[in-house]
Amino acid sequence: MPDTADIKTVSIDVLFDPICPWCFIGKRRLDEAIRQRPGLRVQRRWRPFLLNPEMPREGLDRTAYLVRKFGSEERVRRVYGAIEEAGLSVEIDFAFHRIKQTPNTVDAHRLMRFADQSGKADATAEALFHCFFINAENIGERRVLLDISAALELDVSAVSRYLDSDRDVDVIYEENAEAHRMGINGVPSYLFNGIMAISGAQEPPVLARMLDAALATG
Repeated sequence: MPDTADIKTVSIDVLFDPICPWCFIGKRRLDEAIRQRPGLRVQRRWRPFLLNPEMPREGLDRTAYLVRKFGSEERVRRVYGAIEEAGLSVEIDFAFHRIKQTPNTVDAHRLMRFADQSGKADATAEALFHCFFINAENIGERRVLLDISAALELDVSAVSRYLDSDRDVDVIYEENAEAHRMGINGVPSYLFNGIMAISGAQEPPVLARMLDAALATG
């Protein structure tokens, strides 16, 4: 292991939405890229992006939502079949067939902000992805978010009070708008050291090279 004094730091802003399957794949690939650079300290910051900023608070029926988005059930099957194959390469067994509802993710992003105060944003992102894509749970529901909080040993009462309030709702929408002003129209997207950006669920070697390039820029 490298001496602590020799460890360099790179920051990565990860723009994501927890109902984006490519964001889940992208997280796993970024995890692997980071493991390939053991001499590097990575500070990862999760930033909200809303795939559906006009989503009703109660969400939408998933089949109807996807058909409207992709045009036909046949195209939905093709698109999600390819995503399932990509997921298996990073040990994600997507359960798309079990998901009944496409949720509003504003509260999920708020939970990320709350968890970040305890240094648990990475674990919360993984938990949100797992609950939605593996367990087919509705991460727009308060109960599910509180269950995640309990599993991560967050203060469930404090999380409940926070989600019952309107705190940071405007922040989520503003950060989403800021992402679009930056020219980001899809996720996952990554910003390395605040200056180098790349979009898409890139393979680990590509992300590892981005880490190297970010390190070289200081």
